[in-house]
Amino acid sequence: MEFTETMEHVAHGFEVLGAVILVIGFLWSAWLAFAAWRRTSDGHTGFTTLRESFGAALLLALEVLVAADLIQTVAVAPTLENVAVLGVIVLIRTVLSFSLEVEIEGTLPWRRALVSGPTRATRAAQRSRAAGQPEPTTEG
Repeated sequence: MEFTETMEHVAHGFEVLGAVILVIGFLWSAWLAFAAWRRTSDGHTGFTTLRESFGAALLLALEVLVAADLIQTVAVAPTLENVAVLGVIVLIRTVLSFSLEVEIEGTLPWRRALVSGPTRATRAAQRSRAAGQPEPTTEG
């Protein structure tokens, strides 16, 4: 097997990983939201948990899919046309990621403390376990 074929398989593996992250992320998020709703009897808490945890999974999946596109373009077919297409894809996914961040956090990034995706996912998991306890904030 030559290098190009190997990189095609690696890129395909990243694409599959991105899809798996989406599916598992959705199931995990639904479970956390259901648990939060059952413990608090509050639909808003369940919905917030679902939004934050699935949003974190979406952001992670987008990053993995960008990696797949990078491998595909740089290692498999590094033509100028493919690099331009990659640039457009990365731009679209960056705008989508930014929009998801704003939607999840409810504020613009420069108006809040830096919070990573894993921190949001952990916060969502803690919310599903802690019925009625106030959530710590990271805003200044």
